[in-house]
Amino acid sequence: MATYKKRGYKPTTKVEKQEEIVDESATAEVFNTLDEGASKTEAWVEKNQKVILGFVGAVAICVLGYLAFEQFIQKPKELEASNEIYQAQKYYEQALTADVADSLYLRSLNGGQGKLGMLDIINEYGGTDAGNMAKYYAGVSYLNMNDYSNAIKYLDDFNGEGTVVGPVAKGALGDAFVQLNQKKMRLSIMRKQLQWLIMNFLHLSFYLKLVLQL
Repeated sequence: MATYKKRGYKPTTKVEKQEEIVDESATAEVFNTLDEGASKTEAWVEKNQKVILGFVGAVAICVLGYLAFEQFIQKPKELEASNEIYQAQKYYEQALTADVADSLYLRSLNGGQGKLGMLDIINEYGGTDAGNMAKYYAGVSYLNMNDYSNAIKYLDDFNGEGTVVGPVAKGALGDAFVQLNQKKMRLSIMRKQLQWLIMNFLHLSFYLKLVLQL
């Protein structure tokens, strides 16, 4: 057990003097160990200074490069793509309710009135949200024109995670496989769609439970 002595306290017995010497020795040993550790760390840092600075510099460059890319390249491209897809999307929506829709689907795919079509959006803005959605529109357009191979090509490449049309895209992809008599792929798509619906139902149930507990 540690003992605490008042300031100015002087040991009166031989045992107390020995205990004080031991305490001072232990304290000195701790400080010596700390000094040795600090010296080794300083020596290691000094020895590897160039490597450390190079690593820190590389990380800083990567972070700044990513931020610059997002701010000056990706964001403007996202905005440009969302503007460019407007006319093609309009043709697509008109085709969904038209009696004779193929010509409108073709305009949606290939463009019209000097505007880009879905295929152009995919090629020029593939890394944007609009470019991703263009794959969905293109896939459904081809499906409705009975071009099942192209429907599969674009719907399979579409990333529906986090989108409202994700389950619809899975269903459309399954329909295209059925039309090509690829029933095994259809079953695989249906399983994935069912898993997605179950997971989202569980998430919804969890949040509803939290709301009801408020």
